[in-house]
Order: sequence, then C-alpha cells, then structure tokens
Amino acid sequence: MPSADERDFEDADRGFVGRSGTRQITATDGRVVWDLDAYAFMEGDAPETVHPSLWRQGRLLIKDGLFEVVPGIYQLRGFDLSVMSVIEGDSGVVVVDPLVSKETAAAAFALYTEHRGVRPVVAVIYSHSHIDHFGGVKGVVSEDDVRSGRTQIIAPHGFMEHAASENVFAGTAMARRAGYMYGAALEKGPAGQVGTGLGQTVSTGEATLIPPTVHVTETGQTLTVDGVRIVFQVTPGTEAPAEMNFYLPDHRALCTAENTSHTLHNVLTIRGAQVRDARAWADYLTQTISLWGDELDVVFASHHWPTWGRAQGVEFLGLQRDLYSYLHDQTLRLLNQGYVGPEIAEMLRMPPALEAVWSTRGYYGSVSHNVKAVYQRYMGWYDGNPAHLWAHPPVAAAQRYITAMGGVDAAVGIARQAFDEGDYRWAVEVLNHVLFADEDHIPARALQADALEQLGFGAENGTWRNAFLSGAHELRHGRFGTPTTAAAPDIMAALTVEQVFAGIGVRIDGPRAWDEHIVLSWVLTDEERTHVLEVRNGALNQRVADAPAPGSTTFTLTRPVLISLLTGARELPAALAEGSVSVDGDPADLGRLVDLLAPVDPDFAIVTA
Repeated sequence: MPSADERDFEDADRGFVGRSGTRQITATDGRVVWDLDAYAFMEGDAPETVHPSLWRQGRLLIKDGLFEVVPGIYQLRGFDLSVMSVIEGDSGVVVVDPLVSKETAAAAFALYTEHRGVRPVVAVIYSHSHIDHFGGVKGVVSEDDVRSGRTQIIAPHGFMEHAASENVFAGTAMARRAGYMYGAALEKGPAGQVGTGLGQTVSTGEATLIPPTVHVTETGQTLTVDGVRIVFQVTPGTEAPAEMNFYLPDHRALCTAENTSHTLHNVLTIRGAQVRDARAWADYLTQTISLWGDELDVVFASHHWPTWGRAQGVEFLGLQRDLYSYLHDQTLRLLNQGYVGPEIAEMLRMPPALEAVWSTRGYYGSVSHNVKAVYQRYMGWYDGNPAHLWAHPPVAAAQRYITAMGGVDAAVGIARQAFDEGDYRWAVEVLNHVLFADEDHIPARALQADALEQLGFGAENGTWRNAFLSGAHELRHGRFGTPTTAAAPDIMAALTVEQVFAGIGVRIDGPRAWDEHIVLSWVLTDEERTHVLEVRNGALNQRVADAPAPGSTTFTLTRPVLISLLTGARELPAALAEGSVSVDGDPADLGRLVDLLAPVDPDFAIVTA
C-alpha cells in the first residue's frame, strides 16, 4: 500500500465550504432515509474487523458537505451513494446527477443555496442511466418546471430505455442480491457495514424520474445553457449502457460521469447485470484524454473527490484507462491459453504501477470478479470441460458430496479443521454443501456464519465484505428479504408499452400456459397505436398492428392507464367504472392472463437451499 501518499485526504478536504446542520434526512412519513452521522465511528486506525485499506477509503467517503471544485462549480458530497454537482450560469444553475432520492437531493441543494444563495435550476444533466444519478431529480426541480420550459433535462441517447428497464426483467433477483452487495440489513459499525468503496450506501427515500428534453447523440455535440458552454462525449457500453462525459471549456473542467472514480469499478456488478465492455471502456478514456488532456485543469466525477492539475488529471485518467485495458487484454491472453475464469482470477496480478496507487484499488470492483466477467463476456457460463456441461444442481450435488465425505457431521468436522487452520474459503465451500443438503443443521449454520464473517473482515473490497457479512447475518437471524427497491412509481411510469409487456412475458408460468390461447388487443388513444398480445404454447408475444386482432378482446385506453393496470397500480373494475377504460369483448380474458403470472419472491434463499 502507498501508505505515505496522503494526497487523497488533502483533495477530499479541498474547497470545503460548509456542512449541513440537519444531520438526519427524513421522508414525509418521518422515516430517516439518510443519516449524515451514521459513520461517525470511522475515526482513527482501522479495527481488526475491517481491512485497513477499505477503512481508509470509508474515512474519505464520509467527508460530507459543500465543496468548491473551481469557481462556479460546486459538489455536494456525502449525501448519498453518489455525488451531486452544481454548475453556476449567468442567472441560474445546472445540476448534475441529483442522487438516488428526492429527499437527499433536496437536502443537498438546500446546503448549496444556504451558502451560494437561491438560484433557479435551469438544467439538470443525467450523466448516465443508473438510479443514483437521476432518482433525486424531483428534489431539485418539478415536472412543471420542465413542462414550462424553465428547466431542461439533458441525458445521453438511450437513457430512458435503460433507466426504466435495467431492473425490470430480472428486477426481483437483482434487488434481493443488491441487499447483500450494499449490506442494507447490516448494522453500521466496525463489525458490520462500513461502506461499499464507491459511496457508503444508498439512501432509502423516494426515487423519481423526469424524462429528458434534450438528448446527446454524438461526441462533440455542444450546448450552451445559461451561458455555460458544455461539450459532450458519448460513451455507451462503458460503466452504463447509456453514459456520457462532458467538458466545460470556460472552467477547464472535465466531468467523467462514472467512467472514472477513485477505485477499480465493476465490469460486472455482483448484484447481477449485463456484462460491461472493458475494452470499450478503456478506448473511450483514451479518446477522453485525446480530446481534452492538453487543456483540462481538473477532473471531477459523480463519485468521490476531484483531481486537480493537468498532469495529475491526465495521469489519473490514464491509470483508470489502463486498469480496464489490462484486465481485458490479459484475461483474453490467458483465456486463449486454455485457462478458465476462476483460474485466471487467481493467476492475474496487476502491474506494480497500478497496484501502488490508491485510486486503482479494488474497493468496489475487484480484479477477481472483473476477470471472471471478461471471461463471461466472451465465453459464457461453460468453460469447455464436458464434466461441467451437465453437472448436478446445488442440492443434488451437495447431497452427493456429503455422502462422499462420510455424512453431515463428518463434513462439518472437515470444515471445522479448515476454519481452525484459517482456510476460510475451503470451510465455506464445504459448509455450503452441508447447508444445501441439510439447511437446518445448527452447528453448520453457526460455523458457516463464523467463516463468512472472517472472510468479510479480511476483504478490501466493500461489496465483498457486505456480501460475506450479509450471508452471516441471514444464517444467524433469518432472511432479511429485499430492503430497498428501484421500482418507484416514476420509473414504472417511464416504461414503454413494449417493456411492460415484455416484463409480463417473463412472469408467465410456462407449463401452466401450455394449453392456453389468449389474444388481447390494446388501442392506445394517446399514441394512436394498437398493440396485440398473444399467449400461445406457453409464450407471450406482442406486436404493433393496424387494427385489433379479429375476435380478440379489445381494451381502449391511454398509455398511462395501461401501465397502471399492468403494473398493479390500478384495478380493471375501478378503471371500467370511472370510464378510463372501455372493453369490446370479454374483460375476463385479462383475468385469464393474470392468472398465468407466477409470483415473484423477493425473499428467496441465497446461503441455504
């Protein structure tokens, strides 16, 4: 570790203006959705229960308040997982990435106005399509501000599609796993949740969304907003499928969204997502350096603290670029020698120059799981070994392993020996088989919790720590379900009709629907389009048609009413009674479709069968 390098602490304090006097941020119902003092325990040297490098990162991330980046650019840090930036124009301000929740965004902006005065928000920039960069928008502007033209909403091309859909199709599983990744149910403290490495955690207020009014479609596109000149670089497929960097030439300031941060990021987040393109990520950062490396004075982003100075900024961008380039190319080199993902993850070591810099440490992403992600992107789940082509699923495999080990008690004895020898990885693997063969075995549950806890205490990566400790928590106290969800009303309302229908399709109980044939037509009066849904052979298919399908039950309504019906926000009888829906045919056909939808389980087991 470069322990003598304290520049990060200087940079994290630089430009400090003031802290908020309101330390707990609450929702309208009185719930505390963010506590600015929740991590006050993170002072001094690291305790034995936290990796010292992760502890250091957390101490940097808990520095909250209003900070001046350069004259005219300010950041609100410590109010959520992400950072909100404010750019001052001639008469108003441009807000960049308004956090996760409207409550935290409003509190952060209130601190800005306390010190800089009341200024209208003339534009909001969403740098990319993840919820921590748009969810708090209604904390700083209203829909009326946007409809009236007083405020522009600027976002990269494809933003709405990805912002609305990312957590829809596999949303239940992703949200459940996110509870592990962010340690949402863990007590904050030296033996519990100490952060994620990217930010401390996510706020639990109301997520909101206002659709963009200006779409950035190409690199070099320039806008002038209230006197602020902005030059954009589109970077799709990097940290998000719709993302962009931008440069402020009058401030000589570069915003890199979430394409750079003071950590190695995720090529594949452990909550689950589509694999990101590490090669494209590196190439776009090369382009960033070519575009503005000769003139920038500061690099700031949507997480962490800025980097000042042209030489230091370019060095920072280059190190971040080299991270993803090296991971990509070296994984492919070893892949083509026949090694598989887990082998490469154990073999690959980062260059000393990258290991010796704090900003490239694996606090959020890790070399281990990023290598496996690159392997997955190119090769998929199958490693080419036919012994793995048709392996037994977890429970069946566990039963056979335990029998081969001489029974449950003998297997626990093997795990106990591994634990006593400090081989926690082997202890966890053996006990995983035990618990998938007999999840109620009390000694196995207790020992597995202890082993997972030790792995968590030793993890430099914040999300790994949270996952290990969340597993231990559930083994000791029972499943905690899904503490947070991104399925807020504004986000559900932003779904396209096609996305809503596709979301229904993934919930069809196929075997129950084998012999069903249902055809429904939907006439959308506000879009002047007709959609036809057909369930046949257990599959739901959709198409846009010129007219309702012959003989189908036809619903006539608006798109918002349709989405409210299909997402459960409104009941069909009530909609029929109020006249927002009319039906030609048998409305019970919709009930037949609904009856085919399988329930989702936001509390499914993870560390047991």
